[in-house]
Amino acid sequence: MKKGLVAILLALPLLFSQCGVNKQISQAKTLGDCRYSIASADSVYLAGTDVRQFKKLEDINPARFPRLAAGLLTRNIPLDARINLDIINPTNKLAGINQLEYRIVLAGQELFTGFLNQRIEVQPGGGKATVPVRLNANAYQLFTDPKTRDAFMQLVQNLSGAADAQPSKLTIRIKPTLDLGGKQVNYPGYITINQDVTNKILLGR
Repeated sequence: MKKGLVAILLALPLLFSQCGVNKQISQAKTLGDCRYSIASADSVYLAGTDVRQFKKLEDINPARFPRLAAGLLTRNIPLDARINLDIINPTNKLAGINQLEYRIVLAGQELFTGFLNQRIEVQPGGGKATVPVRLNANAYQLFTDPKTRDAFMQLVQNLSGAADAQPSKLTIRIKPTLDLGGKQVNYPGYITINQDVTNKILLGR
């Protein structure tokens, strides 16, 4: 009797650990079934200048902004922003993850790679969560490469709220990270969000 009890007690941590792993996998899979959209952006700066100053294409002029000119000379044009991502869970299961990697792509070129180390949980039945995604990148290549320059200028105008800007096609790729037995294991594949970013993004419309 005692031996049987000891065996059960020894097996309990393994059972709880397996339950925890299964729970993580289930919640991560449900996260893949959620709907995603870029809700808004704020605190957007290009070479230290608030992008709201770039309402027109001709406003993006290094002659007017010394830090932008310096960035072109040093090949370092910082782009800093916070993009707020809405996640809606239409399923009947809880969606959640503790960590995730994200990549932001513009005109086929990776703009930024980041890591979010916080609990994200979206309740079932239409539950919604807003996740702030930080973007800190060197935009020099996007700014100077003829293949990406037009798309980047268009994105800056949309982020500035310029009335005549055409929508920008932005891609966000999310890869949840699972904690399996103390080891970080990436979820297979990416959750991909393709969205047209309009000039109303700063207003969250």
